[in-house]
Amino acid sequence: MRAVFLFVLILVTSSAFCQVEKIRELQQKLAVTSDSTSYIDLLNKISLLFYEQNADSTLHYALRAREIASGLEYEKGTADANNNLGIVFDIKGNNQLALRYYNDAYNMYVSQKDSSNIVQTLMNIAMVYNVGGKHQKALVNLDQALSMGSMISHDSITAIVIYNYISGYPEKFDHERKSNLIRKAEKISAKYHDVRLAIAIQQLRADDLIANGQRQKGVLLLDSTLQIALQMELNYLSMDIFIDLADDYLKQSPQKSIDLLLQALEMAEEKSYRTYAKEICKKLYDIYLEKGDKAIAFIYSGKLLRLYERQAEIDKSSGIDYIEYAVKDQELASQKFKADYNRKLFWLAAAICILTLLGILFVLRNSKYIKKTNQVLTTQFRQLESTSEALEKTNQDYAKLIKVVAHDLRNPIGAISSLSSMLQEESLTKEEQSQFIDLIHESSNSCIKLISDLLETDFDFNEAELQKEEIYLPTFLEHTIALLSFRASEKKQQLLLKAYPHINITADRDKLLRVLNNLIGNAIKFSPEQGIIQISARKNDKGIEIVVKDNGLGIPKESAEKLFDPFTSSKRQGTAGERPFGLGLYISKQIVEAHDGNLRFESVEGEGSTFVVFLPF
Repeated sequence: MRAVFLFVLILVTSSAFCQVEKIRELQQKLAVTSDSTSYIDLLNKISLLFYEQNADSTLHYALRAREIASGLEYEKGTADANNNLGIVFDIKGNNQLALRYYNDAYNMYVSQKDSSNIVQTLMNIAMVYNVGGKHQKALVNLDQALSMGSMISHDSITAIVIYNYISGYPEKFDHERKSNLIRKAEKISAKYHDVRLAIAIQQLRADDLIANGQRQKGVLLLDSTLQIALQMELNYLSMDIFIDLADDYLKQSPQKSIDLLLQALEMAEEKSYRTYAKEICKKLYDIYLEKGDKAIAFIYSGKLLRLYERQAEIDKSSGIDYIEYAVKDQELASQKFKADYNRKLFWLAAAICILTLLGILFVLRNSKYIKKTNQVLTTQFRQLESTSEALEKTNQDYAKLIKVVAHDLRNPIGAISSLSSMLQEESLTKEEQSQFIDLIHESSNSCIKLISDLLETDFDFNEAELQKEEIYLPTFLEHTIALLSFRASEKKQQLLLKAYPHINITADRDKLLRVLNNLIGNAIKFSPEQGIIQISARKNDKGIEIVVKDNGLGIPKESAEKLFDPFTSSKRQGTAGERPFGLGLYISKQIVEAHDGNLRFESVEGEGSTFVVFLPF
């Protein structure tokens, strides 16, 4: 929770009550502010101050600020609004979107050479990586923030970086360096009379004393720091100190630890600090469970459950779909980029036409210079030949991406072609026509999603990029087979769905559909006419296995080892002369492993192949 508190540490140095008064004061200023840039700055300040109380309000004011700033091309206002949007998604727990907006803000601050805010966004990005478990990336950003922060004149942000760095990774500093950094942070807090920061640094010093064998002195310092924070009504900051003290007392004096946690829980419930309340209830539940007092442990498990239910109700009733907003925002940005590109392309084409016309006139009127002009053109041609060699590698990379797009679009586009042909038959009923139209619509959406995914991918999928959801397995398998049955019918083949369990699985629907499209598509490609392709699923103690079995060509032993390599040379034409690409199995394996599963196969050349997708529970 320390990182969330420090987002607004620069702006807020008093109690939570004063923070509300500050918001009201700034809202009143909005009505009398006529200067556009000042108005945008006020919106961004209000947005930032709202984060702790209402994320929806933070989003509302950030959007207003960014809309006006974009229209006026006020880059600082746009950068501040993007940073506030990053805070919204950080609070909501969406690391990917938080990183996106923090990174947008960081790039704009770099172009503006705004050193203080560059350090702040580097720190924010690092703390998102810390929460997401990507500690190496977090450390790289924290090192950069600490290095740059030590060179700027407005060094209040440097103290915050020191606090977050030492709190998150105390093992990265020896005792001497840690002590020097804490002293530096103390001087900064004194310089700016920043009471909140001074208390936070005092907590850090107490933790350092405890870690270096001076427990009694450290605990006394922590306790006095807590009393100061409570007297100043810095309740939100006090929560971390309560928990810190309780953790320290747990082994030495369990009852003292429980008393501190109960006092903190009472405050958290009174102030509606739900995140802290959940953390404290979990600690009390663990303590009483360890003591064997299951009755009291059950009380706190009930409290914990109600807190989660209440949070779910609040999220549901907020009226804002943050993911939908981010997608629409990205679509608008793409449209704007496309329009700017087309406009530039038009003017470039016009300029080229004018230059070409002037060149022709010049050559016609100055024939005596034709020979010299040819010599110049020859030299330019040689320069272009040299440049083309440098571009060849880039073209190869683009060719790889085009092959991926072509490969993964074959199945949905093939389905659209087959369904469209069948719709031309007059004998179809309205129900059948409606079903085919739905399938065409589904395949079209698959094409769009595939293109979007593939243009952004670097061929390495990871779990953080997956959009997992609950999927009812029987319906999913039946739907997948329906989309590919028309392709199989072209070779008079049968797709048979055999035994499967009636259960839900958790997976990324679109990417799992790509895996089965690739496996079933390969079975169709390498099976003879009138062949039978069996799809089934089975459940075991560890997870679900989806099996695709064919009676086709089989896989030669010499090709098996390279079967999952990208752009493998182990490629053969299908039974009807279909062209191979060598990408489907590689992409499928990447997707399945991103789900913590595995993809394996068994094959006998000339008899057929069986591919098994394993997904753990």
